Amino acid sequence: MLFQPTPLEGAHVIALQRHQDERGSFARTWCRREFAEQGLVTELVQANTAFTRKRGTIRGIHYQLAPHGETKLVHCVHGAIFDVIVDLRPASATYCQWFGIRLTTESDRLLYVPEGCAHGYQTLSDDSAIIYLVSEFYTPEAERGVRWNDPRFKIQWPITDAAVISDKDRSWPDYTD
Repeated sequence: MLFQPTPLEGAHVIALQRHQDERGSFARTWCRREFAEQGLVTELVQANTAFTRKRGTIRGIHYQLAPHGETKLVHCVHGAIFDVIVDLRPASATYCQWFGIRLTTESDRLLYVPEGCAHGYQTLSDDSAIIYLVSEFYTPEAERGVRWNDPRFKIQWPITDAAVISDKDRSWPDYTD
């Protein structure tokens, strides 16, 4: 695995090193030792899968309040997504900045989302699926979000006519400090 820092403090794109032969390919998507060597979180407690039927759908942008804050490791296993992190850590040098990256089945990349950042994505193809590992158990009472089109962040979604956004995700308030 190759760890590439993003413009957001503590966030990384992780390029997989795929080994191929006549049977197909193999790549390691998680290694506690390699993550520890990078100073990244190594305690992952839950794995989640999300499948989205329709291109242009936006999921998120979610986070959990401390002490239930989550670090996430996101991998697109089918289709394509535009994955977004919003830095909500007041002490961070990149506070209130966002980063987005295209993840696809073929791209061999994962996104490491540090605790204290909000996360969401837009599907770029029909029938997209992600798997993501998290460092904390889902705690409904700690769940929060920022609206996908909050004017403070000015996220540039690649598909401007979003196909589907849940009522919950549409109703998050504007972000305040």
